[in-house]
Amino acid sequence: MPQVRAERFIRLDPATAFALSQTTGEFRLKWDPFISAQSFVDGATAAGKGVRTRTVSRMGLRMVSEYVSYTPPKAVGMTMVSGPWFFENFGGGWRFTPDDGGTRAVWKYTLSCQPAFLKPLAERIGSWVLGREIERRIGAFARACEDPVLLAEFQRTAAPRE
Repeated sequence: MPQVRAERFIRLDPATAFALSQTTGEFRLKWDPFISAQSFVDGATAAGKGVRTRTVSRMGLRMVSEYVSYTPPKAVGMTMVSGPWFFENFGGGWRFTPDDGGTRAVWKYTLSCQPAFLKPLAERIGSWVLGREIERRIGAFARACEDPVLLAEFQRTAAPRE
């Protein structure tokens, strides 16, 4: 399956970078250019393994995904439960590792497309589009991690981290 990847050096400790990446609601919309709405489903109120979220992208695409791993402050992984018809499978993983006094953030998306007769072309196009989106998204995240006003708001409103 094709995979797209992006990484950035973040001048925050892994716990803070991870926590900021997992923000929800109105605060998430301040830094994440990919989504226009995101919420927990099935009565969940916090992220964790097995928890599902509903995401609407700024392009109008809708997806329900499930956390398949959640290990603060190191990594999070999700897989698509339902989503756009052209994805046969879709998953993402974000990893945060200590690096030279900050954090190395590495984000990956893996995809496969359908129908079978369009798969080769659809996966090339999908990889190109998602490659641009993941770069744009992690770039916005890195800028948010250096924005003193946004960080101050995050510090005031963030729940205690593990």
